Amino acid sequence: MPHSAGHQSCFAQASGSETGFQLVAQAIEPGDKLSDAVAMKTRCFDHIDLRVKDMEVAKKFYGKFLSQLGFVHEKHEPSPDQEGLGEDFHTFYSAGGDKPSEFFGFTQDKSHQPNGTRIAFWADTREEVDRIAKIVRDAGGKNLEGPEICVDYSPGYYAFFFEDPEGNKLEICCRESPIIAE
Repeated sequence: MPHSAGHQSCFAQASGSETGFQLVAQAIEPGDKLSDAVAMKTRCFDHIDLRVKDMEVAKKFYGKFLSQLGFVHEKHEPSPDQEGLGEDFHTFYSAGGDKPSEFFGFTQDKSHQPNGTRIAFWADTREEVDRIAKIVRDAGGKNLEGPEICVDYSPGYYAFFFEDPEGNKLEICCRESPIIAE
């Protein structure tokens, strides 16, 4: 990997896991050998905090399929604001107990307006995409597209696109030829 003097590069490695795809990364200093990169991160992100207008609608909709994507522990959490001015939130965790856990949470915001941001969830196989697409359809997903092969994205990209009841954009995808950072 070519380096410019004084600049860092990032080493990324992809590996399979029971709950999906894991991307780990570590900064590499100029002159470092790739083999020196042994202590790498094992989590891609900490959390997603999605704003929703109606907490009850969101809990019902997302509760139907997030467990199928590895978010298996659900918890309603009151606002940490002692004066009661903050909003309650609802969270789906990927692990429990004393393990670090990515989570997908909702905060109610009556003035929330969906935008062009899309959250894409990893599926291991096309069959998993198909199975979760059926669950989303049955749960009331909107603006459904696919599942389909998306030749303009990358080779073997198979996805189901949808919106939640409030218009937030989501996707379930499978990459048969995962993208590897170089």
